[in-house]
Amino acid sequence: MPDTQISAIICTHNRDTYLGAAIDSLLAQDFAADFEIVVVDNGSSDRTREVVEQRAHNPRLKYVFEPTIGLSVARNTGAKVASGDILAYLDDDAVASPGWLQVLYFAYYNNSKLAIAGGKVTLLWPPGIEQPRWLSPGLAANLGAYDLGDSNIYIEQPGLTPRGLNYSIRRSFLEEIGGFDPHLGRVGKNLLSNEELQMTEFALQRGWQVAYLPEALVAHNVAPERLQRTWFLNRGWWQGISECYREQLAGKAGIAQLQRGSERFVRGLYKALQYFFDPAERFDKLVYAYGQIGYLNAAIQGLLFTSNKK
Repeated sequence: MPDTQISAIICTHNRDTYLGAAIDSLLAQDFAADFEIVVVDNGSSDRTREVVEQRAHNPRLKYVFEPTIGLSVARNTGAKVASGDILAYLDDDAVASPGWLQVLYFAYYNNSKLAIAGGKVTLLWPPGIEQPRWLSPGLAANLGAYDLGDSNIYIEQPGLTPRGLNYSIRRSFLEEIGGFDPHLGRVGKNLLSNEELQMTEFALQRGWQVAYLPEALVAHNVAPERLQRTWFLNRGWWQGISECYREQLAGKAGIAQLQRGSERFVRGLYKALQYFFDPAERFDKLVYAYGQIGYLNAAIQGLLFTSNKK
């Protein structure tokens, strides 16, 4: 598709249950210009290929198999296969609103300095299940929820960066920074993250802009297994590790990480005690504190590795 205006990319790993709905939401886009859909099968062993082949009659749809496991690797593969100047990434367990691509495309078309854009994310709960009482708004963000209001916003704080499940990026910017960093982003069942935060930092440092577009709406399915407290503790652990790795990649490694991690761990426990009678906020702070143990563990390993190299 030489005239493709925007490329929608789904990177998927063993999510055949949700994948069909994600693809169908892209096939049904209300977008006037040409677009394509690229499905990157990241080493799946389920019915992923079959789900795509059921829709292979549509000329917009491309399928590529990437055997090296890792979300950042899959995203880079999708970018190489895609032909659009704007790359829009949708998670394999998400559903895009009909105007998703249109909103994203116009934002880039009207602003040549826009490097990254993403939109609001709502949650789709499993049938018969409601949000648990112990789940705070902050922890709901770990399930993908993202809402900065109903107005377009230019992001200036990297911590507010758009969620990866509803994420777009200008190809020229992605090429400028050398693609997504494979040291960050999920690999199999580990929950490494922070790759979007890093990308926003790069964009702002280089004079690009990052936008939140509420009308670029996506709904994210909440898998039943993610409604267990153990999942959130594991997610917090990997968030701590991700933050440590991100600092190390930015040249901020060293003994100071032990002090930062220890202070945040104590702060998390203290706040958990403050919210003792609020089950949602109490658990939120405990997850934060537990994540600092993961951060400290990664920091110690980094110091030991550096010491051994010497």
